[in-house]
Amino acid sequence: MMLPQNRFKKALREGRQQIGLWNSLPGPLASELLATCGFDWVVIDTEHAVTDIPDTLAMMQAMAPYRTHAVVRPAANDPVLIKRLLDLGAQTLIIPYVQDAEEARAAVAAIRYAPRGIRGVAGMTRATLFGQVAGYAARAEEELCLILQVETADALDRIPEIAAVDGVDGLFIGPADLAASMGHAGNSGHPEVVAAIERAIRAIRAAGKPAGILTLDPEFARRCIDWGTGFTAVGMDIALLAQAARGLAARFRPE
Repeated sequence: MMLPQNRFKKALREGRQQIGLWNSLPGPLASELLATCGFDWVVIDTEHAVTDIPDTLAMMQAMAPYRTHAVVRPAANDPVLIKRLLDLGAQTLIIPYVQDAEEARAAVAAIRYAPRGIRGVAGMTRATLFGQVAGYAARAEEELCLILQVETADALDRIPEIAAVDGVDGLFIGPADLAASMGHAGNSGHPEVVAAIERAIRAIRAAGKPAGILTLDPEFARRCIDWGTGFTAVGMDIALLAQAARGLAARFRPE
């Protein structure tokens, strides 16, 4: 059988804007629902959510029949977590809180088999279609997409060196942690943070990599696209649910 193509990676290489959503609610039902909504990619988040490895498997399976690409964010830049997610069939990973080129190289090593990396070899995995993908170990890297999050002012200063690491497919800006690192915790809309985000997007593009971001503000999302983001997450499931539920309750409360 053929190695499954990574449509998300192909789109980034072709410069096609990819609009995404964050999936923080665990379980396959929410993931399948989101996969039917027309987004190019949906992030299964295991860093700031209760989602764990068994949940992630079920969520990827639920999304598999649809065009939406499942992206997974491990809880940390940890080779064991990365290895398990890759064996489950994740083709695109967003690695949180990468601070420098050394940490970038560690993430790259975690997705590559020896001698280029340290990923452990297992034959009967979902990633290999249970042993049916011929030459998987030799070719897996072709369809893996590695996105690194730059989430602090220090990391933004190191964008050129992080982007230059062989095997890095894109950089993703984390506005909330960036704001905190700049002394504006909880205020990612602060003018200093917004200016830093614009500079970071332009620096990522100048380094020859696609830039990504998550924002719940539609107008700011459009600004980021204008600045050059190539993969832009524009919402989060739990925020959408809360917003809709609160709005509905407000419409029926006695005045």
